[in-house]
Amino acid sequence: MKILVAHNRYQGRGGEDVVFEAEAALLRDAGHTVEMLTVSNEDIDSLAARIRTTLEVADNPKGKQVISDAIDRFAPDVVHVHNFFPLFSPAIFDVCRQKRVPAVVTLHNYRTICAGGMLMRDGRPCHTCLEAGHVWGVMHRCYRGSVAGSAASAYMIASHQRRGTWTRAGLRLIALTQFGRSMFVRAGFNADLIDVKPNFMTDPGAPDVNVRREGLLYVGRLSPEKGVDVLLRAVADSGMKLRIAGEGPELAALRAKAPRNVSFLGALSRTQVFAEMSRARALVVPSLWYEGFPMVVVEAFAHGTPVIASALGALAEIVQEGATGLSFPPGNAEVLKRKLTAALADEGFLERAGEAARAAYLQLYTPEENLRQLEAIYRNSVGS
Repeated sequence: MKILVAHNRYQGRGGEDVVFEAEAALLRDAGHTVEMLTVSNEDIDSLAARIRTTLEVADNPKGKQVISDAIDRFAPDVVHVHNFFPLFSPAIFDVCRQKRVPAVVTLHNYRTICAGGMLMRDGRPCHTCLEAGHVWGVMHRCYRGSVAGSAASAYMIASHQRRGTWTRAGLRLIALTQFGRSMFVRAGFNADLIDVKPNFMTDPGAPDVNVRREGLLYVGRLSPEKGVDVLLRAVADSGMKLRIAGEGPELAALRAKAPRNVSFLGALSRTQVFAEMSRARALVVPSLWYEGFPMVVVEAFAHGTPVIASALGALAEIVQEGATGLSFPPGNAEVLKRKLTAALADEGFLERAGEAARAAYLQLYTPEENLRQLEAIYRNSVGS
């Protein structure tokens, strides 16, 4: 097949960028002809650009033209979009329909149903806009605390729901988990058009059983929704060693309150992250929001590292309690502390959980399995 893969890059590299690149490489290696089409938020580099982007977030003429030109030049069998926000805009799917090219979009986050993109407010999950209308996203300034930004985001969501962008034939949607699918259906999306396909990674090989594992590991952005402060409270006065890899707006505040048994590693390369995962006894994911499908969980599973995660949304679906890891109520540092203490005291459990995590990776998250699912989605899209 000829596949046009489009993505609006973020200013800071994140999991969506990794998935976009990995899937494009996967398709090429399988013999498909792939063209990667990108725009970047780095181009929003002035006040005028920010104002223009805000006004055009629902229907960006430049984004539509970029897609239109690429379709005319490349003549793809299918267009696969990862992130459209804000420089492509959802209006690019109108272009695909006009040119009679089927399209697929991966719903990496909740941008299509929540002004803030996270279904989160005041440090906890929020469904207000799903139940009472998107004006609440504006009233609560859910997009970066900005009334203008929240109004633009809410308008984008409401206008494309009215236009039927997400429910018309010709577009298939990929949710990363069954939980994610259920939230989009709850918001009014057509369940028949939503496929579920998780993220994946290349097999790093079987874990080295001779490596001595020690301590706990956190990998990710240091921002409020990630719940790292909960993790710090859980390990305080415990003697449990915790390594934190990542950067973000909360770095300074977290450093200031961290106990002496916590070390900050800063931003690491993927190779360095994998090395840390290979020697950690467990990865901790204390998120307070409905994660889409965090790549760090797939990476930990691939390295035979069990995961201790918030029992919330997709994480509760991915991490099997007592099998591939443990779960705890989101935000509850006391329960997390008890779970961590019990896990670290039971060497046999962590070994079994690591083996189960590796088995889950081999069954569900390999490139071969992902390619099989992705090609089936494309065939369904072309045939619809």
